[in-house]
Amino acid sequence: MKKWLTTLTASSLLVLGGCGDVGEEEDKGGGESSGEALEVAVIPAQSAGEMEDGLDALESSLNESMDREVEVDHYPSYNAVVEALNFGHIDLAYLGPLTYVIANEESGAEAIVTQEIDGQPYYYSYIISHVDQPWDSLDEMLEQAGEVDFAFGSVSSTSGSLIPGLELRDRGVFESEEDHDFASVRYTGSHDVTANAVANQEVEAGAIDSAIYNELVDEGVIDDSEIKTIWESEQLYQYPWAVPEGMDEETKQQFQDAFTSIEDEEILEIFGGASSFVETDHSNYESIAQAAEDFGMLNMESIED
Repeated sequence: MKKWLTTLTASSLLVLGGCGDVGEEEDKGGGESSGEALEVAVIPAQSAGEMEDGLDALESSLNESMDREVEVDHYPSYNAVVEALNFGHIDLAYLGPLTYVIANEESGAEAIVTQEIDGQPYYYSYIISHVDQPWDSLDEMLEQAGEVDFAFGSVSSTSGSLIPGLELRDRGVFESEEDHDFASVRYTGSHDVTANAVANQEVEAGAIDSAIYNELVDEGVIDDSEIKTIWESEQLYQYPWAVPEGMDEETKQQFQDAFTSIEDEEILEIFGGASSFVETDHSNYESIAQAAEDFGMLNMESIED
């Protein structure tokens, strides 16, 4: 039975992880203890309620495909997933690329699966604005930066924070939530909240994942005719599913086989409107690791070449 984790925090996971070396080593390399369920964790890319049905279907699908019981949990924050992965309390985690490279650096987490959108494993960071705003490009908007309330997603989001934050820093208008040239800066915590804040003109502009934005449009949550995209990043490799360091090859392969065989639209839809799941590896996320280093978020000495 899936547990919906609404109160678990990164600090509570640190307490679990610090209960003793023996317990930690027993948990490391998930999938080796055949008597326990495999734990799969998903980050809050969208509000939990909007993902619940799809995650229920994913749990059922994995239980049919794997030779072990599988539980799928929707975690409350990016940091909670990273800490759980680092301490071996979960066996597979769906992470944003930035969150993944942090986990890779801290504990050797390994990307094994990602998703394709319309047959391509890429997405973009968008900066969006309401059509009523008097600008049609980022350059034009930044001429009036002092009048702009700007929204990022989660501070740990690749497309909702890291990549647009780097762009705005390079343009000399943003360093941090406290140091910027905007009227205000806020972190909404999720892409759908950012989209609605722009659509309702609670903010003048916001950063969002392109695949999630398109999904919100397709579902009728956002009216595309009311929104304009004023900036688009270069290609970003899609969100990875990662296992803890030391997981046995048999379990990794079972996860890969189970995901790449999924055709259920209810499952695919909640992952950015994916067309399929495909295998991946760490090499596809090295550009994100470099971006994270540029923003002072990683010690690159521990990132593999």
